[in-house]
Amino acid sequence: MTLDQFKPLTVYTIYIASTPEKVWEALTSAEFTRKYFFGNAVEVEPRLGGAFIVRTPDGAVHISGEVLAYDPPKKLSVTFNVNWPELIEKLGPTLVTYDIEPVGDAVRLTMSEGHDRPLSDDILAGGRSGWPAILSGLKSLLETGKAPQIKMAPPAQMLAALKAMGIRTP
Repeated sequence: MTLDQFKPLTVYTIYIASTPEKVWEALTSAEFTRKYFFGNAVEVEPRLGGAFIVRTPDGAVHISGEVLAYDPPKKLSVTFNVNWPELIEKLGPTLVTYDIEPVGDAVRLTMSEGHDRPLSDDILAGGRSGWPAILSGLKSLLETGKAPQIKMAPPAQMLAALKAMGIRTP
């Protein structure tokens, strides 16, 4: 799997009053991610080809993948595969990339979600609703020390589109 096989379909850029090192830690530390990522803990094996895992609050593996770019504190790219039956088989892998750049007294964080095939807006609705909440929580946590507790569920149109494709969801 290579980075250039993915086409970005969703891109977010935010500015955070922080340092690249603190943003990197917030993206890669289970302790930090639990606070803003819906209680989920991110685990990153710090090397190319390393494991990328997101665990739910009860410790179950929710997302798994592989580290495809690892350049602290500048860039992290991982495959980001939700562990729902048939999802990866039918929709292919997802690539999530974080680019971290210092800009004056702030950091510009650009997050992109890419795919190796075209996907409908209904399928992409899950990430497009979840990523703004996740990134807003990260920003709030780093700037104020507290992340808002945002309750979310998968969008109905995404679940309906997955069901129409024969993909079972929890």
